[in-house]
Amino acid sequence: MHKKLIINVAEHETRVALLEDGTIVEIFIERGDDSNIAGNIYKGRVQRILPGMQAAFVDIGLNQAAFIYVDDVICNDYKEFEQIFIKNSEVDHKISGTGSANHSSPPIERDSRHIEELITEGQEIMVQVAKSPIGTKGPRVTNYISLPSRFLVLMPTSDHIGISRCIESETERERLKNIVLSLRKEPYGYIVRTVSEGIYEEKLEKEMGFLNNLWESIQRRYKSAPATSLIHQELTVSLRAVRDLLTNEAEKLIIDSRSGFESILSFLDTFMQSLKDSVELYEGSEPIFDAYNLEGEILRALRRKVWLKSGGYLVIEQTEALVSIDVNTGRYVGKHNLEETILKTNLEAVKEIAYQIRLRDLGGIIIIDFIDVEKKSNQEKIFNALKKALTKDRSKSHILPMSEMGLIQMTRKRTRQALTRMLCEPCFYCDGEGSLISRQTICYNIYREILRDASNMVGVKLTLRVNSKIADLLLGKENHIITSLEQTLGKRIVIYPNPQFHMEEFDIFEDLKE
Repeated sequence: MHKKLIINVAEHETRVALLEDGTIVEIFIERGDDSNIAGNIYKGRVQRILPGMQAAFVDIGLNQAAFIYVDDVICNDYKEFEQIFIKNSEVDHKISGTGSANHSSPPIERDSRHIEELITEGQEIMVQVAKSPIGTKGPRVTNYISLPSRFLVLMPTSDHIGISRCIESETERERLKNIVLSLRKEPYGYIVRTVSEGIYEEKLEKEMGFLNNLWESIQRRYKSAPATSLIHQELTVSLRAVRDLLTNEAEKLIIDSRSGFESILSFLDTFMQSLKDSVELYEGSEPIFDAYNLEGEILRALRRKVWLKSGGYLVIEQTEALVSIDVNTGRYVGKHNLEETILKTNLEAVKEIAYQIRLRDLGGIIIIDFIDVEKKSNQEKIFNALKKALTKDRSKSHILPMSEMGLIQMTRKRTRQALTRMLCEPCFYCDGEGSLISRQTICYNIYREILRDASNMVGVKLTLRVNSKIADLLLGKENHIITSLEQTLGKRIVIYPNPQFHMEEFDIFEDLKE
């Protein structure tokens, strides 16, 4: 499978598309705002402790307060924060000599920890953004810092040495672990990334030194910086793509910005000189995303309804915490029997569902309503096909077998906003409801509103201002409503259309004179 990274750089927006055999499968967008701040490290101030939720709000200088859970809190002051590293190291080396603490949890029983005992309101703490703001939720932060680089991830709050699961050879895993243990001079934890397979000790040593120096620099900035300020910013989306995707996920990178191209080459000079030949500057007259036919697929990923080649279709509905995907046969009628038609539609839908989940970056709980199949063997085929289709997805997911009602429930890790949340906003007309009150219902609402105020009316005539389409309905098909009101009230009703009115908006005025 041939993979490419296509990068489009504009003045205030950078888009990175990962292509597999010419088809866009993932897209990353970075704008000059706070929509994607995962990995950034801040000096924050605790705003409010929530003992009932064992969590706290932390001000990190953004519009929304960050949220930290008790399991993500290390300790209650910075000196203890430093001392924990030494304590972890001493305990773990006595046990195994290799380190066994998990970077995401302290060496204390979690059940015995209470957030009000660990931090206090007004306290200054170092936090790293684990999840960017999503919808109305602020960013989720943690005390457990991790600093990724090309071959290693430094975890200064742990002593654990981890090896990527994608490195399958036990001999190679042991070799890499021994190298890291022999090079380690501080009681820090490290994760050895997939691209480290077969790498020489000198490269790991150089990168370990770079990460250690970076962490020392962050510590110095933390001590001198004012509260609620950024002290370390994660790489730009272009450089993250180089670090995390080039060679590991893609063989070639094409970018349409000369300054971005030079920035990437400079980055590669420092970390990965051998990859410089994989980077190409796009100088065509046609916009780069148009040249690779990407804009159409991005727009398709924003639609609620997605058509399948057979004539069936998917309906994708997204809420704050749950995504529902409905499979329908649509125009597809099959050739033989109903069960075969349904199975074929479902199996075609599986591929498109896996593709849309990955491209749209859907997360949380996902419920897929397949068309009902009677045979157990066919249910298993659909379930296995979905599991296989999702193996290309780098985000972790967990899938449950199909229920008797034809539903498959799955969860997928979510660390940033889905594509639709990033590129779309609620409809200004329906305020994100997805539907409006029908025009006929609005006419009857007007009827009831006038009757409700009838006893207080003293005017000889009523003026009704409504949207133009509602005016057409009241003067036409629903004219009986106006006739009935005039008879009941003994007053004439004059209707004025106003095309500027919202469909559901109307005003009623009394006129004392004809």
